[in-house]
Amino acid sequence: MNWFEALILGLIQGLTEFLPVSSSGHLEIGKVLLNTEVKENLTFAIVVHGATVLSTILVFRKEIWKIIIELFDFKWNDSTKYTAKILVSMIPVVIVGLFFKEEVERFFTGNMILVGSMLFITSLLLIFTYLSKNNTKEISFIHAFIIGIAQAFAVLPGISRSGATIATGILLGNKKEDLAKFSFLMVLIPIIAANFLDLLKNNETVVAKIDMSSLVIGFIAAFVTGFLACKWMISIVKKGKLIYFGIYCFIVGVIAVFFL
Repeated sequence: MNWFEALILGLIQGLTEFLPVSSSGHLEIGKVLLNTEVKENLTFAIVVHGATVLSTILVFRKEIWKIIIELFDFKWNDSTKYTAKILVSMIPVVIVGLFFKEEVERFFTGNMILVGSMLFITSLLLIFTYLSKNNTKEISFIHAFIIGIAQAFAVLPGISRSGATIATGILLGNKKEDLAKFSFLMVLIPIIAANFLDLLKNNETVVAKIDMSSLVIGFIAAFVTGFLACKWMISIVKKGKLIYFGIYCFIVGVIAVFFL
């Protein structure tokens, strides 16, 4: 992987990790267009995912710090309840990660028909949010679990994780201003844990044949675009403008199926 490929893939990772357009689907398309096998390059994957995790922490640093401080009160307050909901939302994706990881990895083979089909599903989810008008509910424990199921399905390339989780929450009637934060925070621990397990599993082969400059470029590209995309996505969800991304996903899905 050269520096230009690292730059492009870092930009794709940073932008699409937060925007509801499927980072995994776009990375599969990027791999096909650039003729680069990112999956074999575990080092690069860990670096760019680490960059988006750091950008999320930076955006929500005040909220995260408040939750951490109040957790040490050892009381059933708003922060402990919120943390419990985050943990509940993680159950489905943890089950998938522990018991179906190898099966999921088989989908990441550059199959553009699969990617395009899953982008169509993402498109429908985002477009359906336009029909939801009464979003006044707090995120309950049951809703957190249902949103977690949506996150588990988003391990498939082409189904947007942020799109699936936020759209599911909107369709459940949850407050839009709460959903973006919940969607982005609920994925932090699974991403960190998945990367850590990959490091343990591949501790002898994790150092890939890639220039340090390419890693740095990929990290910076993913971090900067991730930070901007995260801030932008919060505003988009509040305004209820997800339908435009639904149209975009449909167009990209058509291109993936019929042209790539």
